Amino acid sequence: MSSTKASAKKRALNSDVSKSGKKLRVEEDDLFDPDLSRNVEIRSDLKGIMSALHQIREKSQKDGQKKNEETISSLSTEMKSMIDDLKSKLEKERQSFAKALSKSSKECENSLKIEAARFQEVYEKFSKERSAHLQAFQGKKEKTMISEHEKACADKIARLEESLKKKKQDDKTFNILRKTLGSFLGNGSDEDFPPDD
Repeated sequence: MSSTKASAKKRALNSDVSKSGKKLRVEEDDLFDPDLSRNVEIRSDLKGIMSALHQIREKSQKDGQKKNEETISSLSTEMKSMIDDLKSKLEKERQSFAKALSKSSKECENSLKIEAARFQEVYEKFSKERSAHLQAFQGKKEKTMISEHEKACADKIARLEESLKKKKQDDKTFNILRKTLGSFLGNGSDEDFPPDD
């Protein structure tokens, strides 16, 4: 084989290897040339090609790894930025909520003070009215009790008077009976008996 023919085969092999990215497929006839020096040269070329393929693959892996690292770094930066934005947004919302809560709390406190003052006013008014009602009720109760006591006393006096009248009546009846019996028995006189009332 001539040197031109070997170069053409070498280029064809390089082209096949770069296109397919797979292991070289070399025909046995091309590898074993009767000219031993050509075999050594082809083997040397094959080693160079294999070395170049290894370097390409390593570079590709390094490039892929570097690209992955760049992608991860980019994504990490993007995620950090998103998290920072979210934190900032949450902090703003928290501050806004805290302000609204503080405002609402003050409004509630003011309303509570107003209602407490109103309650105190109503309570004081109720206490005064209650005291007045209790005094009026107490006075009415005392008057009622006095009236009832007076009535009870009047009833007792009436009963006593009635009893006294009855007793006087009984005394008269008894005196009459004694007089009658005395005159009947003949041993009594009018002087023994007191006059009737």
